[in-house]
Amino acid sequence: MNPPDPAREHTLGGIFAFSAYLLWGFLPLYFLALAPTGPWELVAWRIVLSLVVCALLLTVTGTWARLVTILRNRRLAGWTVLAGILIYVNWQVFVIGTLTGRVLETSLGYFINPIFTVLLGVLVLKERLRAAQWVAVAIAGVAVVVIVVGYGSFPWIALSLAASFGLYGLVKKQIGPSVDAVSGLTLESLWLTPVAVAQLVVVAATAGLTMGQVSTAHTVLLVCSGAATALPLLLFAAATRRAPLTLIGMLQFLTPMMQFVTGVWLLGEPMSAPRWVGFALVWLALVVLTVDSVRHARSR
Repeated sequence: MNPPDPAREHTLGGIFAFSAYLLWGFLPLYFLALAPTGPWELVAWRIVLSLVVCALLLTVTGTWARLVTILRNRRLAGWTVLAGILIYVNWQVFVIGTLTGRVLETSLGYFINPIFTVLLGVLVLKERLRAAQWVAVAIAGVAVVVIVVGYGSFPWIALSLAASFGLYGLVKKQIGPSVDAVSGLTLESLWLTPVAVAQLVVVAATAGLTMGQVSTAHTVLLVCSGAATALPLLLFAAATRRAPLTLIGMLQFLTPMMQFVTGVWLLGEPMSAPRWVGFALVWLALVVLTVDSVRHARSR
């Protein structure tokens, strides 16, 4: 059997990564189309239906045995519990931000995420930063201060998204290749299912569930939220196995940029002068970080 062609694998990885980030970029519009479903019901269905999608994938691929093997390893199972908690926080905050007219702040969170990931490398993994990386971190810190002072509110949605997804990535790094994408998402969804069921019970007892109560199109879209959650995650996992990290890193800015465009031009969210300055500083930090990463990769 011939080994895979590296150039073809890199191209495929780039396509998978681009597709994943493109789908994530459309999520705000998808979730807004699910009105009047609220954020707590939406995330609950997202968890339950993701578990259904993953169970189907495990059945089709015949990989249930791999899942059982992971469960027998207490260390790996424990890491998947932590990963599930972090991705739950990320999903819930993202949906709350989207459905309460704060799509711009969600985009800011994913713009800040690479900077936060770099900081985690220093604080947790004891990595050393290059001078340009410290400059990028400092610029991002100034950006957050400008937004807080100028806009008059603490960007908790943005910082929560950056922190939760950054920590989620760190946990995934600790797990490593021992847990494949489908098994990982299956276990994360499984641990969160009791939380999702509790949320559905509370929503049913208070506001009432919207599943099957609005229209056929609404029900279909809500049922498809599981696939909309699982598909980009699986594409991203396929991409990271094939494409260089520099390419993955540069393409990741597609998602927050699409969210930014959605918030400003499609939803008409206000962009005050301090917000423009804050976003501009974050973008400057990302340019510094990206250029430094590319130059470092080439030198190696």
